[in-house]
Amino acid sequence: MSESSRSVLDEVELLMDNARLRDELEPYIDESVSGATANRMPLRVENEYLASMLAWERAPAMPISQWFSPPLQLPHPDTLDADQLHHLLWQTIRCLHGVRVVLECTDHLSDRELYTMLVRDILPSCEKKVDLPRNFLHWRCIDESDDQTWLRYYASAVERRRWQEETGINPPPSEMPPYPRQMPSRA
Repeated sequence: MSESSRSVLDEVELLMDNARLRDELEPYIDESVSGATANRMPLRVENEYLASMLAWERAPAMPISQWFSPPLQLPHPDTLDADQLHHLLWQTIRCLHGVRVVLECTDHLSDRELYTMLVRDILPSCEKKVDLPRNFLHWRCIDESDDQTWLRYYASAVERRRWQEETGINPPPSEMPPYPRQMPSRA
């Protein structure tokens, strides 16, 4: 088979996949998807995008603790001494990374504060478990309304300047966070 014949067959397969994905997505979406993807990206990329949308729509929403078998249950932070808590915290961080949950902006929190956040906020949170290898849930361990902590520890110089221009307020001094960690990341 010539290379041009193979290329035509590949294109036909991509078009058939595209039609199948659009048919399967039809109950979930409106005409905005047609406009959003039409002629704006290569067909292979569009198919990946549509497949990720379909995976999102079909993914079950459940507490993150239920993403594990057996479900992940942690002891209350008050029942652990500092060494036990530190060990269990890092064990849990690695487990979360194993199911593609990445924790961000943790360096302003002590081990006990971060562990408490895991127990109280993260593990019980109902989230879509999208089973795609490149899909990660990024959990920012900072309140979205907490500009001061973000500006102090995490914002870049450009972000700090932009915030100052938008608000007319001087940001707090930039500081190194008190609890630097090498957290597992998406890469």
